[in-house]
Amino acid sequence: MSYLPPTVESPPWWQLMRWIADPLALQAECAQTYGDTFKLQLGKLGAFFIIGNPQGVQEIFSQDPSQFDVGRGNQLAEALVGSNSLLLADGARHQRDRKLLMPPFHGERLQTYAHLIAQITRQVANQWQPGRGFIARTAMQHITLEVILQVVFGLHEGQRYQRLKSSLAELLDLTNSPLRSSLLFFKVLQKDWGPLSPWGWFQRRKQEIDGLLQDEIDARRAQFDSERQDVLSLMLVAQDETGQGMSDQVLKDEMITLLFAGHETTATTLAWALYEIHRHPTVKDKLGHEIESLGDDADPIAIARLPYLTAVCQEVLRRYPVIPILFPRIAKVPMTLMGYDFEPEMVLAPSAYLVHYQEALYPNAHQFQPDRFLARQYAPHEYFPFGGGNRRCLGYALAQLEMKLVVATVLSGYPLALNETAHVKPQRRGFTLSPEGGVKMRLS
Repeated sequence: MSYLPPTVESPPWWQLMRWIADPLALQAECAQTYGDTFKLQLGKLGAFFIIGNPQGVQEIFSQDPSQFDVGRGNQLAEALVGSNSLLLADGARHQRDRKLLMPPFHGERLQTYAHLIAQITRQVANQWQPGRGFIARTAMQHITLEVILQVVFGLHEGQRYQRLKSSLAELLDLTNSPLRSSLLFFKVLQKDWGPLSPWGWFQRRKQEIDGLLQDEIDARRAQFDSERQDVLSLMLVAQDETGQGMSDQVLKDEMITLLFAGHETTATTLAWALYEIHRHPTVKDKLGHEIESLGDDADPIAIARLPYLTAVCQEVLRRYPVIPILFPRIAKVPMTLMGYDFEPEMVLAPSAYLVHYQEALYPNAHQFQPDRFLARQYAPHEYFPFGGGNRRCLGYALAQLEMKLVVATVLSGYPLALNETAHVKPQRRGFTLSPEGGVKMRLS
């Protein structure tokens, strides 16, 4: 007789509504009642075994990747990122595409991007008016969108740059609330009833962006510049062992994937960082002194190596997981994990939220305490804001670099203050979680 984690008893339709509205509260309540590993039944989305046990996460990460399908569990994202996205790939295709996409996001390339990230941050922040309020997440979105356009797409100016910037910003705002995010979870809502219907509007924005990206790819192929270091230029010449590169459609789907995976998530995390830093004067002062110790013309890579700045960013990522669970893993063979017997087709979903709030690992887990990351180093199954195993986020190094440089640039040159006293809570934004209201701030 097989032994499985307990099943949450409320009706599946109610669990799905709760999951869309507030997945963190649902997980916390279920963990209190059923323990850190339990089965959710999310209506037509199916059943998920939520794994909030660090040992269980370690066992999943250490399994042979061929024992799971992951891309098949990400089909909800296909409407956003396209069928060729790395997120939807499994097996040999996932391994090949990941290898092709990895070089631009690591090593010396990051040094090239670092100065550009700091420059973009200053350009956006210089537009803030003293005494006038602004929404931190919106401001951070302006920065991260420019980073995607310039660092990833390699676009700095011109008509195509302006049109793409406008269309991408509009597309990203489609799912800026729990209600509008429902479009992604219910197939019945994904009907094109014309340009004024939500899904019709979404499809037309996607088609416009697809056309603009195709025009850019055609222009690059027609007049290739080997000196360019942006991600798209490097992807255009990437080849596997057989000499095969990526098709235009694959390139376009991967670029949109990078937009959603790198722009949305980083903007949200930066908003949370500014929120917590300005809620805690001692943290802000300590961080300010550390950044100032490098002098006015500090090298961006040296800034990114600062220990307390790193610890602050790590604590933000711990406290505020942007995605409520990691990519679900669909078992392909029978397996025993944590003493439970899972059958093929059962879906296992590690929860960074539940693990990151384990009191045994993180005492006073609900408090913002960056020093915990100076006191000890956490194992990959204890701290995994970018996922783990062979599905770890491809751009995690670039994301961390961007986060540190934006925080340091803002703190060193722009005196900010919170424009609200109420506690800010996470809110559903598409597949991600974002600060409700976006964090209201002002330049003081």
